[in-house]
Amino acid sequence: MKLITHLDIDVEQEDQVTVMLELAAPGLPAAEPRLPAAVQIVLDRSGSMHGGRLQAAKQALVRLVDRLDPADQFGLVAFADDVQVVVPAQPVTGKDAVRAAIAGLGAGGSTNLSGGLLRGVQEARRVATETGATLLLLSDGKANQGETDPDRLAEVAAAARQHRVTTSTVGIGLGYDEALMAALARGGQGSHVFAEHGDAAAAAVAGEVSGLLATTVQAASLTVRPHGPVDSVRIWNALPAQGVGAAIVAEIGDLWSDETRRITLTFSVPAMAGLGLAEVAELELRWVSLPELVEHTLAMPVNVNVVPGDQAAGRIRDPEVTSELVFLQVQDDKRRAAELLRAGAWDDADRRY
Repeated sequence: MKLITHLDIDVEQEDQVTVMLELAAPGLPAAEPRLPAAVQIVLDRSGSMHGGRLQAAKQALVRLVDRLDPADQFGLVAFADDVQVVVPAQPVTGKDAVRAAIAGLGAGGSTNLSGGLLRGVQEARRVATETGATLLLLSDGKANQGETDPDRLAEVAAAARQHRVTTSTVGIGLGYDEALMAALARGGQGSHVFAEHGDAAAAAVAGEVSGLLATTVQAASLTVRPHGPVDSVRIWNALPAQGVGAAIVAEIGDLWSDETRRITLTFSVPAMAGLGLAEVAELELRWVSLPELVEHTLAMPVNVNVVPGDQAAGRIRDPEVTSELVFLQVQDDKRRAAELLRAGAWDDADRRY
């Protein structure tokens, strides 16, 4: 895997500097057979999914089953008021029976999302392969039965990740709970996709599964070790992170073949005694490559160029780094505004938006 760093600007003797990292996963080896995959679908079949949305989701699941090998594991849990194990997670050997079970699904009832999630996690853990399992949750609404708190449900996804179950989510339409679905994906180290209508949801499912069947990197993590002069570090991406001694460890998760992912960090750099290059941190990227299941480590220093104030006054920030930072700041404000709305702090939420 390749790691490239982009620095936004040279710094004065006291400043903030933003570093954008680009991670590039390797491609699949030519003619290399892939390892068996485990896919667990958790599908919202509540009343709001009636019609085009549910039909498009069912068609996407049939296409998914068509692509899987007999050695792959597939399961389907559907939820409304109740939770139904439509297809118990198992090897994909009887595809006609699986297609018939999907075709028989109908819509109706409320949205017991937590019940569907918990049952789906149980199934995914039961059949996780050598490379783990992926749980993909599709919903167009807001959870209104069972547990509905995004933080609590994110904890469920995070606990599942400890058992090698990655959780990704697809939010369908404009009315779904973005805060909840994004929190699940963050906790489960998966991705969150917005699909405006049923056809877009079908495309999102196809994209997620294409990535799953071509994964070349697993268990990737980034350790940031600030050096003496750094006051603070901010990781802008919504990654699970924790402090380990003086370092910060952010969990990146899995990457697809040839996927490029960006991570953006801001360092607060206090006044330094001298000018010129100064090392403010060390980055350590760890990952397991597939299909050989070999662990790798790549270390890289973060150097800044300390310049006098008159020289710093004419500096021009890297537009690519600046654009990425602004995008992530907007996403952060959206998340915080949603939290304030749930807490009833309308004026504060309005200022955030």
